[in-house]
Amino acid sequence: MTVTEPLCPIPDIAPMASQADMDAAIEAARLAVGLPVGSRVVAAMSGGVDSTVVAGLLHKAGYDVVGVTLQLYDHGAALKKKGACCAGQDIHDARLAAETLGIPHYVLDYESRFRDAVIDQFADSYLRGQTPVPCIRCNQTVKFRDLLDVARDLGAEAMATGHYVRRAVVDGRTQMRKAIDHSRDQSYFLFATTREQLDYLRFPLADLEKPQVRGVALELGLRIAAKPDSQDICFVPNGDYRTLIDKLRPEGRTAGDIVHMDGRVLGAHSGITDYTIGQRRGLNVAVGEPLFVTKLDPERRHVIVGPREALLTAALTLDETNWLGDEPSIEAAAEAGAPVLARVRSTRPPSPARLSIVDGAVSVAFATGEEGVAPGQACALYDPADPDRLLGGGFIKTTTAVV
Repeated sequence: MTVTEPLCPIPDIAPMASQADMDAAIEAARLAVGLPVGSRVVAAMSGGVDSTVVAGLLHKAGYDVVGVTLQLYDHGAALKKKGACCAGQDIHDARLAAETLGIPHYVLDYESRFRDAVIDQFADSYLRGQTPVPCIRCNQTVKFRDLLDVARDLGAEAMATGHYVRRAVVDGRTQMRKAIDHSRDQSYFLFATTREQLDYLRFPLADLEKPQVRGVALELGLRIAAKPDSQDICFVPNGDYRTLIDKLRPEGRTAGDIVHMDGRVLGAHSGITDYTIGQRRGLNVAVGEPLFVTKLDPERRHVIVGPREALLTAALTLDETNWLGDEPSIEAAAEAGAPVLARVRSTRPPSPARLSIVDGAVSVAFATGEEGVAPGQACALYDPADPDRLLGGGFIKTTTAVV
């Protein structure tokens, strides 16, 4: 494979001002790992800046680092896609970085597992009228389940990743907490991490901001210091997820009606997979007021629309829950009516809410209406008394509108 030209520098790089700064970053990584120097640690290397810097810091900290990269989808096609991960150029970048650092590196073909656990589930969710979050599924299955097994098979005492979250042990119990840079925090995407997985995982970037991470990469002589971050969904070329779904699930391209929530048929659509909750553009109907997609009914092939206030959600129920709180389970917390901060989108701040049990399911009732809540999305829960602490969460199963 031909090595590409070095990437052009970008402005958000903060070079290490002194050796003391670099030493501090290495020591912070050592503290994050919390194992004796010389212990074997597997570094999950996607080929991006963050995971590569993790491998470099741990190597400098004196750990026996083994880099592992997963090939998750067709690497040939991905060579032409900027901002991808886990394929093509990124695999090459990870291999080159491992050579530069002087650590062993393995590439594992996980294409079939990734397709089954992530891509097929992604397509099926749209057929069900849901809005999936494939990055969470990837972390939940391929990365934090299958790859952890590989790390153990390699004799590692821990696996480190480039996620921006903090792992802390308080009173003998492991917690997941937000990273110091809240703008980069990825705890929402990791709500499904189990306590057993969290005991084994390490996140050495928790105390660094992205410009500092790039500065460490420069100091380590890594050519990926200025590499752009991954964009959109890694396996969707150019962000065109509809074309992918049409190819995988052509039955989704079935016509139906666009129906106002008051029962009026306003128009027609050519496939329910073209729509998501909260969508305004592309409806091609006009009634003299702005309309938004408020619900999807895949059985009747209806796209239901209404005014913006109809998007307000009073409560939701959760499926596939995970719990990292102090209570024995999320059900126990819900039965006690525990207060929480609920985050329904990665780009939105958490909102005050309360847990309960409704018809046997864990329910989250918001203190005030929450807009744009969609089945299939994740709801991450945080501690109101300690907002940086992730308590767990689940996937949104049903929603109840504000009356």
